[in-house]
Amino acid sequence: MAVPKSKVTGSRRGMRRSHDALKNVNFQEDSNTGEYKLRHHIDLKSGQYRGKQILEPKGDF
Repeated sequence: MAVPKSKVTGSRRGMRRSHDALKNVNFQEDSNTGEYKLRHHIDLKSGQYRGKQILEPKGDF
């Protein structure tokens, strides 16, 4: 059975857990529709990405 050789200090434990915090989701307002979307993602309502038509535009959901 694996047993730690010595106690892990609070500082070392905190450094290990430093990447576990939840990140904020960064929404950006679309310049065409005015709705919020994720950056670097296609706007599903209009079907555009960076001003180019990528998908067929969908109606209201």
